[in-house]
Amino acid sequence: MDLNAYQQAALRTAAPKDKPNEVFHLLLGLVEETGEIAEKAKKIVRDHDGDFNQWDLDDLAKELGDTLWYVAVLADHFGLPLADVAELNIKKLADRQQRGALGGSGDDR
Repeated sequence: MDLNAYQQAALRTAAPKDKPNEVFHLLLGLVEETGEIAEKAKKIVRDHDGDFNQWDLDDLAKELGDTLWYVAVLADHFGLPLADVAELNIKKLADRQQRGALGGSGDDR
């Protein structure tokens, strides 16, 4: 599925942009969903000695999908097509790779 088509489909289930505190709702939802992924990873570390082959991939796909929904709707809230967000990210990473700066920390490396 095309990223912009996904974004448009996701918006069919989103609250209106002018709903009070909607940006805050979206940000909290994004953190919540990524936290759910982290919690499941923690349990694999705790219960399966970090054997990520034990991860339920259907469940992971669902949680990643929930995270993607929040990213798509949040991007739209600010007028950013999801495909543009993805393309910008790939360009940034390719630039870092070319300069040997994938490792380390900081946004401007």
